[in-house]
Amino acid sequence: MRNAPLDTFVLPGWVRAVHGASRMLGVFSAGLIALSVVVICHMVFVRAVLNASSIWQTEFATFSLIAATFLGAPYIHLTRGHVNVDVAPLMAGPGLRRVLHLAGHGIALLFCALFLYACVPWWWDAWITGHTTPSLWAARLWIAYLAVPVGLALLCLQLLADLWLVATRHTHPFGMAPDERL
Repeated sequence: MRNAPLDTFVLPGWVRAVHGASRMLGVFSAGLIALSVVVICHMVFVRAVLNASSIWQTEFATFSLIAATFLGAPYIHLTRGHVNVDVAPLMAGPGLRRVLHLAGHGIALLFCALFLYACVPWWWDAWITGHTTPSLWAARLWIAYLAVPVGLALLCLQLLADLWLVATRHTHPFGMAPDERL
């Protein structure tokens, strides 16, 4: 497989599953953002036109946008849609570029894993105790908090998949061809 051209390599099942889950959550996150826009428009209409109070709209929009951020992070990473300064990789040769990619993704994986480790008890506490928001809506917080560990867990898997693909030389670091230079 090492000598096979990159475009003919068939991804292993676990990598395809991680990529598919990242895409699925990316679509779901986009839906959450669109739904938040609709809910905010509804809130403005209720307040301005009907002169009534809104109970749930602010919390729903806030929780939806936070969930979209965490659940959409693996998709953003998959598509390389994050903010990226690629001057150093463009100036580096293929070997150093590979080292930069592996080191950067390793650090990101460590950070995300530590964040995941810290947030699971936070979500678990909300699940066990049944905490709700202090508003009249009294939304169950475990539902809102669940997006953080789910998004981080999939982001860790996405980082692992990218590390594996570059470490086994099945993809180029940073998606740059070896001869691509500044």
